[in-house]
Amino acid sequence: MSNYLGALRRRLLRSAPSPSAPPRPPPSADGREHQEGQEHAPSPKGVSQRPQRLSALLSARSVAGEVFLLQLAVVVVLVAAAVLALVVQARSSAMLDARHRTLAAAGTFAESPGMVAALHSAHPSAVLQPSAEAARKIAGVDGLNVYTLDGVTLAHSDPKQIGKRVVGPFATAAAGRSFTETFAGSLGQSVVSVVPVKDARGNVIAVVSSPVTVQNVQSMVNGQLPVVLGSAAGVLVLSAGGTALVSRRLLRRTHGLGPAEMTRMYEHHDAVLHAVREGVLIVGDGGRLLLANDEARRLLDLPGDAEGRPLADLGLEEGIVARITAGRTATDEVHMAADRLLAVNIRPTAPYGSAGTVVTLRDTTELRALSGKAEVARERLNLLYDAGVRVGTTLDVERTAQELAEVAVPRFAAVVTVDLLEPVLRGEEPPETTTEMRRTAAVGLRGDHPLYPVGRLIRFVPGSPMAVGLAGGRAVLEADLRATHHWRAQDPANAERILERGIHSLIAVPLRARGVVLGMAGYWRGPDSPAFDQEDVSFAEELTARAALSVDNARRYTREHTVADTLQRSLLPRGVPEQSAVEVAHRYLSAQAGVGGDWFDVIPLPGARVALVVGDVVGHGLYAAATMGRLRTAVYNFSTLDLPPDELLSHLDELVAHIDTDQQEWQGITGATCLCAVYDPVSGQVTAATAGHPGPALVHPDGTVSFPEVPVSPPLGLGEGLPMESAELTLPEGSLLALFTDGLIEGRGRDPDAGLAALRGALSGPARTPEETCTAVIEAVLPTRPSDDIALLVARTRRLDPARIAEWDVPPDPAEVSRVRNACARRLAEWGLDDIAFTTELILSELITNAIRYGTEPIRVRLLYDRGLICEVSDGSSTSPHLRRAEDTDEGGRGLFLVAQFAQRWGTRYTARGKIIWSEQALHEGAAESAAAAALPEEVLLAEWDQEPL
Repeated sequence: MSNYLGALRRRLLRSAPSPSAPPRPPPSADGREHQEGQEHAPSPKGVSQRPQRLSALLSARSVAGEVFLLQLAVVVVLVAAAVLALVVQARSSAMLDARHRTLAAAGTFAESPGMVAALHSAHPSAVLQPSAEAARKIAGVDGLNVYTLDGVTLAHSDPKQIGKRVVGPFATAAAGRSFTETFAGSLGQSVVSVVPVKDARGNVIAVVSSPVTVQNVQSMVNGQLPVVLGSAAGVLVLSAGGTALVSRRLLRRTHGLGPAEMTRMYEHHDAVLHAVREGVLIVGDGGRLLLANDEARRLLDLPGDAEGRPLADLGLEEGIVARITAGRTATDEVHMAADRLLAVNIRPTAPYGSAGTVVTLRDTTELRALSGKAEVARERLNLLYDAGVRVGTTLDVERTAQELAEVAVPRFAAVVTVDLLEPVLRGEEPPETTTEMRRTAAVGLRGDHPLYPVGRLIRFVPGSPMAVGLAGGRAVLEADLRATHHWRAQDPANAERILERGIHSLIAVPLRARGVVLGMAGYWRGPDSPAFDQEDVSFAEELTARAALSVDNARRYTREHTVADTLQRSLLPRGVPEQSAVEVAHRYLSAQAGVGGDWFDVIPLPGARVALVVGDVVGHGLYAAATMGRLRTAVYNFSTLDLPPDELLSHLDELVAHIDTDQQEWQGITGATCLCAVYDPVSGQVTAATAGHPGPALVHPDGTVSFPEVPVSPPLGLGEGLPMESAELTLPEGSLLALFTDGLIEGRGRDPDAGLAALRGALSGPARTPEETCTAVIEAVLPTRPSDDIALLVARTRRLDPARIAEWDVPPDPAEVSRVRNACARRLAEWGLDDIAFTTELILSELITNAIRYGTEPIRVRLLYDRGLICEVSDGSSTSPHLRRAEDTDEGGRGLFLVAQFAQRWGTRYTARGKIIWSEQALHEGAAESAAAAALPEEVLLAEWDQEPL
């Protein structure tokens, strides 16, 4: 039996599969491609292109890449399915082999000699266990187990199980039949075959089972996987290589286009090729026509079977065939084909396609006819553009009419005349019906021309083109002046001269703007130009309409300028008031842009003083002129209060600020400046204050010029309540004081310092009168084209003769009144003013008595003998008397009334040390009043004013 078991073991070992070797990895497809790339290294150019081809091949954006990836996916799926089928088949075969092996091992062991004897022996396990273990190893199974019919283990691969009772599916084997099944046992999931052991009579006396675990079966299958996977990898590589070759060929044919691009290209290929109005021919390298679209067939009258035939056999013009087959390029070459004028373009198809030529044909027969019209239209557009730039550069009516004529000659007409209504030239509204115009512009005339000259007043007769156009408000075309006669009625002799000069065509266009006819424009053509047509009429109307707006703007500006200038001049001083302090000359010049807000003023003040004022309001036009008038009136009114210059400007600043904040007042006042200087001829002192205005210029008697430093306060309305500052100067007699606005020294592109230097040069030099000085300054300093108004005020200072000044200090004693009164009478007698001595004594008595009673020291009396007699009584008090009407029962209050009756003017002004009450009397007037006063009893007069306060 041992020999039998050894032989069985050797047979089973020969028939069993060899131990599974480690799986051999399949060759990498990428690695193979890489090796091929190294073995067949292309040129550098190919190397640079291979990544692009590979990326295009692997990209789904191209048709070739999409096909490659799809085929590769199919191959991978098929290979995976095949590998899976092989694995399943190998596992099934392994399981079947395990069933056969276990059944053979169990059957062989059950039928082995000595099995029945061993079962009937005293110790069956001792006999069977070694034999079963030896047979198990020979058979290559996981066990050979022997069980009695009641489940007692007699032999087992695990000796510990011997003697134990097990429960198993032994009923079938006990019945005498062998079987094989899979179940989970102590060894795990296993394939088990069970065979009965029969005695000599055929009775089943035991059961033999032979298990093999599924894990061992799987290991057998895994041993075959490397071969299966290697075969699958080889198939996959071969399939991918073949797919890549096919896809690469497809990539070249499709030029790397994507599916959407190819679809769009083929969908629109015929539409684009056959719908364009341009013929397309593709000619092969041998001069054979490869493709012709519908337009090319129409232009060349090609037969239906033209494609594929040589060009020479198609009956084309020899020039076109020779030019196409020459192999040279051409751009818009013109060739005749039957009655058509074709523009031919020839280009080689390389490198975009195979060797050949592409030819495009364009019918230019109609285009040539339209090109002339397009050139004319382009020239007309340029002319309209130039007219928009060149017409209306100024706001002068005559200059605007001249610009219209200049822009149209010679590009549209040989001669252009512009006639305007008389009111238009003056800036007025034109009348509704009139045919009388003044020739304002005429351009294109040479030599002794027959047309009316500029400046001629023309009355157009009814029926003439100008009269018809003016009446109808539309353009009138006279295409051929020789064929018509009604236009000759204006001046038959002159009409013949016009025709002799070759002028043959006319368009008369009314100048209309905003529904108003301003005049007429005449466009004349000479012998070198074609006659006007309806298209020319439309253009002439457009050109004239644009110019008419500029003419109307100039007319409206002329009207506004005239109104503003009239207002400005009416608000400026018409003359210099009489006074003895200064000799004055002045100039006022309007800017080219229109009148502005510059002003000047000379205001006489009490005490023989005079105020010199110069101001400026930013802007031009009516608003600036009206604002100037308001400020000048305010300055004059403040001057009547006899305020110092700084206080006057402070009040003016408050007024301007109030006007700016008042919403009911126009637009407010912004950018206003003012310079005020008060000159006292007694002391020779000038007090000046400025609010944002340039300071004065001082010309000394020796001819030197200086610009005194005057504190500059903010412009009017911007002071915010801050006090103004002033400066005091003592001027030698005969000095010149020049006050001016900034328009004199500033301007476009002119530095103020340069203007001041020019002003210094104009003022310096030998002594001149103020009038001569103004003329010299304007000639030397005035800008060429002033952009702002200019106001200049020049004053030569004078001193009052000291012999005409009398002063007395008055002690605060009423008894001193008579002493001072007598002293004044004696001085009046010395001056020859005896006729007003009585009234002067009366006035002085009242003023001195009032100062003694109600004022404080020091009290001082001063008489000034100027154009009139000025009496001044000063004291240290700031209280001021007021005139009132006394009742019949009042005992006083009539003194100031008497002063007002006998004096021409009177008033009060305040000083730094108190106040001055002054009166002024005319020297040769009021004799009747003096005589009437003298006729009154002296005691009556004394009773009225001797003891009463003012």
